[in-house]
Amino acid sequence: MDPMPSGPSSATGDDLALAAGQKPASLFDKCDAFTRADELKALGLYPYLRVIETGQATEVVVDGRKMLMLGSNSYLELTTHPRIKERSAAAVHQYGSGCAGSRFLNGTLPIHLELERRLAALVGKPAALVFPTGFQTNTGVVASLVHAGEFVVADKYIHACILDGCLLSQGTLVRYNHNDMEDLEEKLARLPARASKLIITDGIFSMEGDVCDLPRIVRIARAHHAQVMVDDAHGIGVLGPGGAGTAAHFGLTSGVDLIMGTFSKSLAAIGGFIAGPERVINYLMHFARPFMFSASASPASVAAVLAALDVMAEEPERFQRLWDNARFLKEGFDQLGFDTGNSASPIIPILVGDWQRCLEVWRFLQDLGIFVNPVLPPAVPAGRCMLRISVTAGHSRAQLEWALDRFALAGRRFGLLESLS
Repeated sequence: MDPMPSGPSSATGDDLALAAGQKPASLFDKCDAFTRADELKALGLYPYLRVIETGQATEVVVDGRKMLMLGSNSYLELTTHPRIKERSAAAVHQYGSGCAGSRFLNGTLPIHLELERRLAALVGKPAALVFPTGFQTNTGVVASLVHAGEFVVADKYIHACILDGCLLSQGTLVRYNHNDMEDLEEKLARLPARASKLIITDGIFSMEGDVCDLPRIVRIARAHHAQVMVDDAHGIGVLGPGGAGTAAHFGLTSGVDLIMGTFSKSLAAIGGFIAGPERVINYLMHFARPFMFSASASPASVAAVLAALDVMAEEPERFQRLWDNARFLKEGFDQLGFDTGNSASPIIPILVGDWQRCLEVWRFLQDLGIFVNPVLPPAVPAGRCMLRISVTAGHSRAQLEWALDRFALAGRRFGLLESLS
């Protein structure tokens, strides 16, 4: 007997739709339906994938036109430093352009191990592990450490890679309101007392530019027997003695269990690292899939970071210039009447609100020769669109004064200046 029923009763809804000439669903239908980018391009308001034809200096060339760069994360202005470029090139000559495999198998070089020792020493931890990118660092750490029945308790403004790490893990994500310590304590109090908990916060928040309340986070973590991880992507090279980061800035290195950092900001390359107890680093080495199954960081990138660490130690005046510039620009924006939120770092947001007005302000400044980044949902909550300005140690006072004049024009034109008494 035929196991499959026959006749009209066997036809499914999909079969009937096809018989009626309806087009079957395609995986790519959603791609055809996505037209927002095309619409913004037609309006001249598409702000992404701009081609920068020069290095990441204080002035760049876009479409053949010189612009003042106020959108780079090269806080110490090291990506074009001659010594760093020389060390990077020398590493390519010695080791080649890549390692052709993962660190776990054939991709570990002596300079990888040297860099891990240097990074651990920088942030005051026993050991460190280098990943190919900062994104992979966070996804790998969270996904491999947090298991079923365990919790990640994270600030609502954490980076997308931490969210992805939570999705890849078997643990439960709990979000607390941004930098709200009362909400953090309340959320922790609701969790099972005996469950493992990892509190994750940015050191410097990447869009708002404010600094986490690490002293209170550490105190709350101890009260609830939780571990603390600081994503210091924007803190390394900016905060703390010698650029050691947020924990060092607050004198709380011993109170923070894990410190994560990236190379694509102050350290002039691409990659990331996690630093912490030796047994934890050993565990991650054997269980963090982005480390185990990704090709290792290239010799050029590793050598660039080693050279950047040397320059940071030998040219401490860069930190002073960075903070002098950050304070000057922030005070200038505030005096003009812009809303810069709670920024306390070289990242200075100008809050705009509506997404379309944000893009219009961005385009106005672009036409005036200023490169800034508009930030729209989902990177920020709806209604809190902003221009993200970042200053570096390389900006001159004349450049920043020139920028403030142009921002003042934009502020008046688009009604962004609050009346000051």
